[in-house]
Amino acid sequence: MTADPAPASDAGETLARLLAAQAGVLHRHEVPPALARHVRREVRARRWQRVGRDVFVSHNGELGPTAAELDGLEGFGTTTIFVTQPCGTRDTRQPGVVVHYSRFLDDLDVHPLRVPRRCRMPRSIVDAAAWASRDDRARAILLAGVQQRLVTPEQLRDALSRRGPCLRHALIVETIDDAAGGIASVPEREFAELVRAFHLPEPARQRVLQRPDGRRYLDADWAEFRLAVEVDGRGHLDVLAWDADLDRANDIVIDGRTLLRFTSYAIRHRPAVVGATLQRALIARGWGGPTVAG
Repeated sequence: MTADPAPASDAGETLARLLAAQAGVLHRHEVPPALARHVRREVRARRWQRVGRDVFVSHNGELGPTAAELDGLEGFGTTTIFVTQPCGTRDTRQPGVVVHYSRFLDDLDVHPLRVPRRCRMPRSIVDAAAWASRDDRARAILLAGVQQRLVTPEQLRDALSRRGPCLRHALIVETIDDAAGGIASVPEREFAELVRAFHLPEPARQRVLQRPDGRRYLDADWAEFRLAVEVDGRGHLDVLAWDADLDRANDIVIDGRTLLRFTSYAIRHRPAVVGATLQRALIARGWGGPTVAG
């Protein structure tokens, strides 16, 4: 990637400062009149590139990542650039760029100082979840934002409240609740309904497993079959929580139980898979199988 040095003039110094401050991105109204021909020449020579009608980029390489990645979100890199523009602005689409328009885009969601100008992290993550290619990727983006300590569930809720109608709104709300509440976000009745639907023996709920260093609680426990279930609502939000979670799992296994773990999402949205897994595990440990009244 190459770019000509700015002309040695006051206008050139102004242009150089703008390019440095704005990561090489320039609106056409920011081009000093004395340098308009210089900019056109750079574009014609393909040392610069033009994005839509109004934006110039002072290199000829790939455009940079989207806002959430620029501000630290890891694990979701893509060659596609996602751009949010206010409704009524000019179309800036080009290959590799996906443009979304929003009626709800103001100073609460757009960072006043970051360059290139971009949305604040909570809005960026909510948008990315709404535009994700699959539901599981949408959940992963939201949970990763909290896990990586870039946003809080409260900030995500606030951004979503201003977002207006969007794809996956219910799933985004559910996932934010998971991030905030952990296993408490799974209603007791949903697991009970799953147990009844698959005609499983009734487990004990929140059984206390006494250990020398304190108590451990089992979300569901079939003591007769030495089988326990843990429900993960929000994943491992930090190393200490992960270590404590693994310690609890080890205690359960040491006590002689087999431990199965499911996400709250799986219990809500994949009950057939969870139920079939529990059936197989119980049968393998001596349960006679479901008895259905005929």
